[in-house]
Amino acid sequence: MAKKAPKKAAKKPAKAAPKKKSAPQSDKSTGASMAGSSSYGAKDITVLEGLEPVRKRPGMYIGGTGKEGLHHLIWEVVDNSIDEAMADYASTIIVRLMADDVISVTDDGRGIPVEKHPKTKMSTLDTVMTTLHAGGKFGGEGYKVSSGLHGVGVSVVNALSEWLEAEIHRDGYAWHQQYERGDVKRKALKKGAKVKNTGTTISFKADKQIFKETTYDWDLILTRLRQQAYLTPGVRITVVDEREVGKTRSYTFYFEGGIRSYVQQLNLGKEAKHQGIFYAKREYEGGYQVEVALQYTDAFNETILSFANNIYTAEGGTHMTGFRTALTRTLNEYARKGGMLKAKDENLTADDVKEGLTAVVSVKMLEPQFEGQTKGKLGSPEIRGFVTQTVNDALNDYLEEHPREARGIIEKVALAAKARLAARAARDTVLRKGALDGFALPGKLSDCSERDPAKSEIFIVEGDSAGGSAKTGRDRRFQAILPLRGKILNVERARLDKMLANNEVKALIIALGTGIGDDLDIEKLRYHRVIIATDADVDGAHISTLLLTLFFRYFQPLIEGGYLYLAQPPLYKVTHAKKGKYVYNEAQKDKEVAAIKKKNKDAKIDIQRYKGLGEMNPSELWDTTMNPEHRVLKQVKIVDAQKADRIFDTLMGNEVGPRKKWIETHATTVKNLDV
Repeated sequence: MAKKAPKKAAKKPAKAAPKKKSAPQSDKSTGASMAGSSSYGAKDITVLEGLEPVRKRPGMYIGGTGKEGLHHLIWEVVDNSIDEAMADYASTIIVRLMADDVISVTDDGRGIPVEKHPKTKMSTLDTVMTTLHAGGKFGGEGYKVSSGLHGVGVSVVNALSEWLEAEIHRDGYAWHQQYERGDVKRKALKKGAKVKNTGTTISFKADKQIFKETTYDWDLILTRLRQQAYLTPGVRITVVDEREVGKTRSYTFYFEGGIRSYVQQLNLGKEAKHQGIFYAKREYEGGYQVEVALQYTDAFNETILSFANNIYTAEGGTHMTGFRTALTRTLNEYARKGGMLKAKDENLTADDVKEGLTAVVSVKMLEPQFEGQTKGKLGSPEIRGFVTQTVNDALNDYLEEHPREARGIIEKVALAAKARLAARAARDTVLRKGALDGFALPGKLSDCSERDPAKSEIFIVEGDSAGGSAKTGRDRRFQAILPLRGKILNVERARLDKMLANNEVKALIIALGTGIGDDLDIEKLRYHRVIIATDADVDGAHISTLLLTLFFRYFQPLIEGGYLYLAQPPLYKVTHAKKGKYVYNEAQKDKEVAAIKKKNKDAKIDIQRYKGLGEMNPSELWDTTMNPEHRVLKQVKIVDAQKADRIFDTLMGNEVGPRKKWIETHATTVKNLDV
């Protein structure tokens, strides 16, 4: 699959003994106070405003009440535990998914303070749980760096939960409190038994008055928490699924190597162009920290992940600008100085140095500024210079001290530069020359008469037989047909210049109208529904995968815009008493046959198996696959770009071993296989 499966924990990890804290220190490189737990108390909890708006407008605080918003509840609670780990007060975090969609998060940190807060006159725990923007992240000395994105914290989880329970181990006792939809259930905390350890356990049940669906996604949780474990080296994160009786499963993540281990994981199954992973970590005055790990592989695409205070910044930002600037400059200077770039050669571009690059860039700061509606872009201007300086200095030293590795890197990016120039020439021939000379649409394309892209769609079908049926059966007003001959080029193993020389790929690019590479303009897309329609057999599945690889690698904006679909032609036609019904899988066929037999056990049933679209006559193809009123389409989405990248690399890349392992792992899940 996209990532190597983590090893299952043999047993539930024992809770770590309380850490012995050393005397308060001062980190001269950051100016950050390293005061012990005695400095973390009621005075550090700053109250900014009340909690009432949360239930009225939950989307403002968690982004929505769908799947993402539901899981955001877990992230908010886990982020508090991660903060304790980042501050070196916690080493173990346990997340449990329990029956009835209850979530429990336990850490062995200091425990939320329980003494009376001087401003609210409530316990500090109740203040944190019932007041928006009340926590150690707002002033005081609670946390120097926090992983929370919106700063709303566990109070929002409390407000949006049917109930929430907190158990705090602190000051030698276990303290308990209960809440209902954000309100305190008891006036005072319940003081329990004496304990020797410290820590916090938060258990909650999402409110069905707020969330229509409260079922949690196991894979999504694993992906997020695995990522957090990489970014917080030394912390042990265990995830346990207890929702199904007798089928408990668990994973434990622990990575001492931090983001170096992350890069290593991302590069599994790829051939590294140099031994070892470049790694740099620097701290700067004012509480800034920069951490970078990278390695080049034989891949043609890049995998660069960036984080700010453990928050994934999908849209990059100032830290990524600093990283790319420094990487390009440093490699150019080294290549020129070493004679690997001649005077007549063009400089390496940012696109050249990113080919085959796998990198993780993680920065930490006191008050990060995020941009955009999704908060996925870092806007703090000062961090750019710190990242640039870190990469410039450390990478230059690395190249000088590791000449063999340096040569492997430069050879990789220099080859990318040559391919770029070749691709530019090919692209000019295919696209720019065509646009200037009135280059016609592909002859094999049967276009539609509609010129409004929003009302138009194109079916990409395999072979002349299917193409003929589709052309005859379509609605010519808004449906275009592009038949492709055979299996297109596997673009996972080819650069852009070779890809543009392939006639089938070239026809598709021209038909779509967007251009490709640097010239791609999604606004020029000629059809707002691009539908892949292939046969329901092994060859059809392979062709679909080849096309999806092409779109994922070179037309991601088309997928992100929601324009790409997979047609779902029927697998069988079940006919009884001169009435036929189309069914789309084996289970539907069995259900239909059983329903007929239930009325008449001796009924004569004709079952027709469709292996190819070409086997359908035009009217059948229209009724089942092309008619908007009856057809079934699956929209292609990129829910997890990292996971998708690994799957395409595994299934379509050069390495046979990972592909064989993937097939062996998933072979038992295949119910019907045509060979």
